[in-house]
Amino acid sequence: MSTSKGSNVRRRPQKHQNKTAFKNDLHDTSRKTKFLNSLEITGVCKRCKDILEWKIKYKKYKPLTAPRKCVGCEQKTIKHAYHMLCTKCALEKTLCAKCCKPVENEDSPANEETQHVDIKAMLINKQEEGQQLTPEIKAQIDDMLLKMDNIAL
Repeated sequence: MSTSKGSNVRRRPQKHQNKTAFKNDLHDTSRKTKFLNSLEITGVCKRCKDILEWKIKYKKYKPLTAPRKCVGCEQKTIKHAYHMLCTKCALEKTLCAKCCKPVENEDSPANEETQHVDIKAMLINKQEEGQQLTPEIKAQIDDMLLKMDNIAL
């Protein structure tokens, strides 16, 4: 054990020190990892943004595979992972989309590009899971990803 019972003080230094920082794309060069590294987090408070950035940095972030139900409008409109409110409800109520607490300053409103990014994340996630997809569906997903890449440029 690192600490004795009833005492929270360590009596020795850490055994192994990391010489280099963790890199989530060092051995994994998949599309999903590249996409998550380029993902821009908007519509949340600073604390939630830091949490989501940490999850992406240390490979703990799991994108949604299907839209979730919004707590505000009860519609399946949430396309970001870990969010409770859709972007529309969060902007209307000026709340953080993840923790539902009031947000003082908004970085930028949601636009069509973020919706394309959300759909792209879901498609890439479905493609990574891959075993249950038929070749026809895989081809359709690849076509949609190519079209979205062309639209983004």
